[in-house]
Amino acid sequence: MGEIAKKAFQAYRLIAEALNVEMHSEATALRRIQELLKGKNEFMSLSRGLAEKAQKRESVTRQPKEKLAGTKATLTIKNYLGGYYFFTADEAWIEGDNLYLAEGKHARGANLPSLGDIKDGLLKMILFTNLGDVRIEEHTYNPIAVLKLTTGPEFNEYQLSDNQVKLMDTLRQEAKTNQFKISLNNRFVA
Repeated sequence: MGEIAKKAFQAYRLIAEALNVEMHSEATALRRIQELLKGKNEFMSLSRGLAEKAQKRESVTRQPKEKLAGTKATLTIKNYLGGYYFFTADEAWIEGDNLYLAEGKHARGANLPSLGDIKDGLLKMILFTNLGDVRIEEHTYNPIAVLKLTTGPEFNEYQLSDNQVKLMDTLRQEAKTNQFKISLNNRFVA
């Protein structure tokens, strides 16, 4: 991997010179390559640490455009191979033994969030719906994934365009098939 990274670095350097643009942080790239050359375990340790730091940053960051009311949650997922993955949920709340994990997507005005944003949210739904053995401290919870869509005050659910109706119908079917919920402006619609 380290040798491939060195070749990629040299190719990027040539491209930067040919186009007269500056490479983004050559020093950082070289440090990462050096970590790769140390071996798999060193690189995995570095990557895990960087992912954990990113999770901590995300857990305290609020997107001003997102209409979220609850608490952000950090999730540390351990897979069957012993790998650790660090994620956040935009909003989380507990009702009894249910732990709701929401990914929020917002649009201004009378529109639904963009298709790209919704697809991004669906990736989190895949992750959240496949969690097993979800615990906070010693208590086990049933995870419930929620795709939380919010809009501007001009939005009227009963005046959707044909494309928006199709999108919502498709999303409802996706939610039913994959067992997650959809919230539209703080009301469950699937």
